[in-house]
Amino acid sequence: MSLPDGLPMTVPAPGLPARVRIHEVGPRDGLQNEQAVVPVEIKAEFIRRLAATGLDTIEATSFVHPRWVPQLADAEQLMPLLGGPELAAGTRLPVLVPNDRGLERALALGVREVAVFGSATESFAKANLNRTVEESLAMFEPVVAKAAAAGLRVRGYLSMCFGDPWEGAVPVDQVVRVSRQLLDLGCDELSLGDTIGVATPGHVAALLTALGAAGVPAGRLAVHFHDTYGQALANTLAALQQGVTTVDASAGGLGGCPYAKSATGNLATEDLVWMLHGLGIETGVDLGRLTATSVWMAAHLGRPSPSRTVRALAGTPSHQES
Repeated sequence: MSLPDGLPMTVPAPGLPARVRIHEVGPRDGLQNEQAVVPVEIKAEFIRRLAATGLDTIEATSFVHPRWVPQLADAEQLMPLLGGPELAAGTRLPVLVPNDRGLERALALGVREVAVFGSATESFAKANLNRTVEESLAMFEPVVAKAAAAGLRVRGYLSMCFGDPWEGAVPVDQVVRVSRQLLDLGCDELSLGDTIGVATPGHVAALLTALGAAGVPAGRLAVHFHDTYGQALANTLAALQQGVTTVDASAGGLGGCPYAKSATGNLATEDLVWMLHGLGIETGVDLGRLTATSVWMAAHLGRPSPSRTVRALAGTPSHQES
């Protein structure tokens, strides 16, 4: 049962950042895992509603070949729909680009931020990119260089940082090595992915400590947790204690990993915001509007949101929206 105003009691804890930037991945990482294709107009409205909640970074789509991700085949149709005044001024709309062709498509539409998606393990690199880790890095190198030359901000995603469904636990030094390589290509930021949701707080702290020792400051890192074993919020708190201030999350808990059949999806943005606001950490996000947005999207998807916070707050009339 929530408090009467639908907000948590604020009780700050020592050693945590004053503000966290939420990197919203629902429109891309969430919707790409849906069985049915969501109409482009609904996607655009979803992003507009997310921006109206105060989220200032919303990953809009991916310029991967439509054959591989048909759910995002409408990237060229979506991006022009997001240029209007409905979006808050300064809203960042990064997109995923898998290769040089994807970057060219994004540049043609005036995109200002892109991301590449690599793997810390050979098995997932082969399954996801049909390349070795080194071959995938070689593929990313000209993409990152061209994006940087065009003045774009580049994010690097690194998947399987804690566990791999084929290889098991992933050694910390292996993740550090590939992280360093991705950043050395020219990525401005690196998002560490717990793709199958097996991380625990001690493992998170150990990896972040090792990255710091390797010259990778927490300010260049983001964390991307899945909640397969219910550890996403605990892992996020461990990362905040290590100085990380950027956290990936998906509105309503949309998304998952096709290689982790029992995965419950990404950390829900609402669950993250509830925890952060309870700790007195600023996000700039209106939790009521965000909950209403996820209820609205869940109705379009034909199922309830898996987010516990959405379920707890959705019964309050002020959080319902048609």
